[in-house]
Amino acid sequence: MGEAEFEAAVSDALDAVPQELMAMLDNVVILVEDEPEGPEKELLGLYQGTALTDRGWEYGGVLPDTITIYRGPTLRMCSSPEEVVDEVAVTVVHEIAHHFGIEESRLHELGWG
Repeated sequence: MGEAEFEAAVSDALDAVPQELMAMLDNVVILVEDEPEGPEKELLGLYQGTALTDRGWEYGGVLPDTITIYRGPTLRMCSSPEEVVDEVAVTVVHEIAHHFGIEESRLHELGWG
């Protein structure tokens, strides 16, 4: 799957998220990158920032949080374009959930791990 097709899969996954939830995203940028930096080379996505549940009155004037979806690890994990689309959808929801303060263990319990 090429770059453009992968980015389209991410865009489609974002379009599938209910508008009510997307409207609640606050100060977030969503990126697509080829590979994660650091030791976790098979990371599919990453949320970096301050979850909404951790923001207090002092939150402000900060750079946007980022949700990054990684193309390389996703393509290596999946065996078909359909599987890539499904995995991207799960990863997008998973990382958005972190923005709302949902922890990793709870996401796994809910089937979004």
